[in-house]
Amino acid sequence: MEAFFRTHKYLVEHINAPVRRGLMDEIDWSNRLIGIKGSRGVGKTTFLLQYAREYFGTERTCLYINLNHFYFTDHTIKEFAMEFWQKGGKTLLIDQVFKYPGWSEELKWIYENLPGLKVVFTGSSVMRLKEENPVLSGLVDSYNLRGFSFREFVFLMTGEEFPFYSLEEILQNHEQIASDICKRVKPLAFFRDYIHHGFYPFFLEKRNFSENLLKTMNMTLEVDVVFIKQIELTYLWKIRKLLYLLAKSAPCVPNVSSLASEINTSRATVVNYIKYLKDARLINMLYYEGEEFPKKPSMVYVNNTNLVYSVRPQQVDAQVLGETFFYNSLHKDNRLNKSHAKNVQFLVNGKYEFRIVDKSMRRKVNSDYYYAVDDLEIGKENMIPLWLFGFLY
Repeated sequence: MEAFFRTHKYLVEHINAPVRRGLMDEIDWSNRLIGIKGSRGVGKTTFLLQYAREYFGTERTCLYINLNHFYFTDHTIKEFAMEFWQKGGKTLLIDQVFKYPGWSEELKWIYENLPGLKVVFTGSSVMRLKEENPVLSGLVDSYNLRGFSFREFVFLMTGEEFPFYSLEEILQNHEQIASDICKRVKPLAFFRDYIHHGFYPFFLEKRNFSENLLKTMNMTLEVDVVFIKQIELTYLWKIRKLLYLLAKSAPCVPNVSSLASEINTSRATVVNYIKYLKDARLINMLYYEGEEFPKKPSMVYVNNTNLVYSVRPQQVDAQVLGETFFYNSLHKDNRLNKSHAKNVQFLVNGKYEFRIVDKSMRRKVNSDYYYAVDDLEIGKENMIPLWLFGFLY
């Protein structure tokens, strides 16, 4: 165990976490079993270590372990947790929990048999901790870690820290909010960079971002989707091709019959694969109100704008980027549906109709809708700068 303590101490002391993630304040840390999900590359490991540094420093009552370690091929989590608890341990941070067979049963055992020991674990966004895991039902509190918001990206680029706003605050007071922000920074000077590479924290690393993102996407398919959903490896090429076909034409109404023919599988399998890609945070699905999976989605979007560039680097349309950014920014705390109105992309929270447009639409507005306007610094009335929706978290 001393080797794990040495590793923990080194990682906590050398962690590079330039942004304090907002999720840190959303989690109820008094709970004894906390699961943090997120897509590959959004910084789950850094988040765990950031929590350890902020709340414990290098105290030995907290310990980070990664289940990728070969030690756990011959030792159980239960054994390790028991020894840690007997030596005064209070908080065990477990990374990559899904790599360990029978992890949910052992976490339940720890919860029920080691009073006073808190476990915080990370896992893939593909994991369904509450819906598909009856073992931990009622025990685990689950949270999602997302990539950087535009607000966090602006802080990284400028050092200027801004609060996040609710959608209601933006709708009611966007002119004043945008004006206050623009007095301190010029958001449009950073917006295109964020759209291209700002969502994933690894853009800060001195590596080729595009190659790193492609590697991350493939690892997501190979491990998070194929491994967790227990799909035969021979079918991986079908899922990869499906992602490519969807991403290169998104936003689009998926033609399930055509897609099934393209990847040589059934319609039902295509719909299931689309759901897996959505769970993996590679795509988003949009339905009309009252509709949901397993029905075919009304529209499919790529999850975030960085992924758009990775799939179609020479065919990126501003409208596609704008709609993708809007969906991704609002998705955390709002309900998005497809609008029935012509040329209106989104119905938000069942009451707000949104069009995503550029500045040329300024003289053609309809008072029944809100407009998220690209390349606009400060809006007016129902015309709201698109970039401002990046300040929702």
